[in-house]
Amino acid sequence: MTDTSLDPTHETRSRILEAAVTVFASKGYHDTKVDDIVAESRTSKGSFYFYFPSKQDIFLALVDTFADLLESQLRDRIFSETSGMARVDLALRICLETFGQYRGLAKIALVQATGLGIAFEEKRRAVNERFIKIIKENLDEAVADESIPPLDTEVAACAWMGALNEIVLRWVYTGQPDPVRTLPALRTFLLQSVGAKRNATFMSPTEPT
Repeated sequence: MTDTSLDPTHETRSRILEAAVTVFASKGYHDTKVDDIVAESRTSKGSFYFYFPSKQDIFLALVDTFADLLESQLRDRIFSETSGMARVDLALRICLETFGQYRGLAKIALVQATGLGIAFEEKRRAVNERFIKIIKENLDEAVADESIPPLDTEVAACAWMGALNEIVLRWVYTGQPDPVRTLPALRTFLLQSVGAKRNATFMSPTEPT
């Protein structure tokens, strides 16, 4: 999340966002106060309100930050693969790696945004829809290049997103299993669910990207 710009205003905004991740992740939305974020960021209330009109605004900004980060990782890396199924496989790995690397943001976007009201639920749904769309696009490519048989890719993408959410939610609450550790079993299950060919070659979980 760190902004590398030399503009001090950008640096201040990044510090406030990073502090908000720490505070929200530890205290939850309702128990977090703006003063807590200001203290953690070592800035001022004036700086906070310059960038974020309210606690709700910074929370929703963090949800967007996580979604933008994950989508950027996916868009930047999956196009290195030429086949639809290889892209699907790599996208799954990238999602789990990103969840593991940014646990605080994942907790805010996937756990704390639930049940906070209409604005939060609409934001959470919008984030889910963004990633369902990416999964569907790559499943469509896999169908087109005959890596998997024809199927309703929208339904399959929704089911995949549900499985990913459940893995990450359990990890956020209990610390187990680590998202990256789940990759081999989850990948086998999800690829078989769409009829991936048994002799298809996919990326090893330990292979560098």
